[in-house]
Amino acid sequence: MKKIIPILTVIAVFMSACSMGSAEPTAIALPTAFPSVTPPAINPTAEAVNNAEAGQERASQVDGMPAAYIPDGSFRMGALDPDEQKDEKPDHTVTMKGFWMDKLEVTNAMYALCVQASACEPPQTFKSQARESYFNNAEFNDYPVVYVTWLQADTYCKWAGRRLPTEAEWEYAARGTDFRTFPWGDERPDSSRGNFNYFVGDTTRVGNYPAGASPFGILDMAGNVAEWVADYFDGDYYAQGANVNPTGPGARSQFFNRVVRGGTFQDAFIDVRLANRASVRGSNPQANDPYSEDYLGEFSPKIGFRCASD
Repeated sequence: MKKIIPILTVIAVFMSACSMGSAEPTAIALPTAFPSVTPPAINPTAEAVNNAEAGQERASQVDGMPAAYIPDGSFRMGALDPDEQKDEKPDHTVTMKGFWMDKLEVTNAMYALCVQASACEPPQTFKSQARESYFNNAEFNDYPVVYVTWLQADTYCKWAGRRLPTEAEWEYAARGTDFRTFPWGDERPDSSRGNFNYFVGDTTRVGNYPAGASPFGILDMAGNVAEWVADYFDGDYYAQGANVNPTGPGARSQFFNRVVRGGTFQDAFIDVRLANRASVRGSNPQANDPYSEDYLGEFSPKIGFRCASD
């Protein structure tokens, strides 16, 4: 079971990374037309788009988030590279129904809309890894929201008419139908493809690394912040043979551990591989004290989220 914590190998990898390419990334344009009227507490499911094609885009009328369509298809899920980990095996073929995936990680400005609508609780703290003022600082409006629990992420997605993606949806959106190791292919990561290995030391603006896009045009799936997904964590789940729209184990561990995907700004290349899985304590809404660790679960300056929809 892997946790999102610094590992000693980061030091060694950092030394080698200094020799990697360091071309400056070119940022994409972000949505600016956020709703002028505060949306209601619960928003309807996103309007359907008929006959959508792979990579087709639409934007949410609730929070301005652009989404790309991931079509029906089959892909190979799990580790397919020499750095495979036990909980990434066995690799197996999974068949998926089409869905929409947010192109970007949910930003501070987007999350603030939900807080202003009294539908979401603010992040557990307003700082980031190295910045004392972050969530409440307009300079970082287009940066990923952090210090949110699994329940806060789930609540936001439902408010926006979407939902947290399953682990299988996340990996399909990152990999496509070939056998790549990273969202962009098999080339080793460098500072032009993502925010990892402490190249920056904190979060970066979402969509800042178009060279790191997945085959469907999804951004920031390797580094920046790791992302909550819907599934409970089970290190042996892949061996259970769920191969059609898998939603993760039905049972939970004692501590409600959830899967987190994508790696963080601190992680070495081995942990921004798209097959990498992390286990983080999720929320337990049945706990009596809503301020307790049991209720909240874990939260971190290195964990954010994105949403999906059918």
